Amino acid sequence: MDAGAIRIVEVAPTSPPAEQALHAYLDDVASRYYGRPATDAELEAALAEHPTDDLVAPHGVFLLAMLDDEVCGCVGLVRVEDQVGEVRRLYVGREHRRLGLGRRLMTEVEHRCRAMGMVELRLDTRRDLVESQRLYASLGYRETPPHSGGPYSDHWYRKRLA
Repeated sequence: MDAGAIRIVEVAPTSPPAEQALHAYLDDVASRYYGRPATDAELEAALAEHPTDDLVAPHGVFLLAMLDDEVCGCVGLVRVEDQVGEVRRLYVGREHRRLGLGRRLMTEVEHRCRAMGMVELRLDTRRDLVESQRLYASLGYRETPPHSGGPYSDHWYRKRLA
């Protein structure tokens, strides 16, 4: 696969391709969390519990990685303080992993964050998402004390962009 053919585009988080990406993201992280395939009811509950309506301009953005009409991954950004953004829902589909796509999505989020006048990004993840932890560390994110709560977070990161 030619990773260079994958383009990153901004979309509404309610668009059909975004909903497809968010469903795949939640299915992956919920199934890993439960240690078994997540049920449709669990996925619907997670979608309701973690809405995406804040991932839109002027305070947020939702990005998709696309190969033609195929959704390869996604990431969201939302302003949480005047100069601080938060990364949400970074996901790369299994068949598109190991192509540097997570790094490309994070680099684009950092670019968007700067363009929106923010100077710091934060995010959270879980201990079982070791690939994400390695990616964040390689991009210069440092572990910090908790900045959010909830059952799905046990590692928190920040990065100054300025």
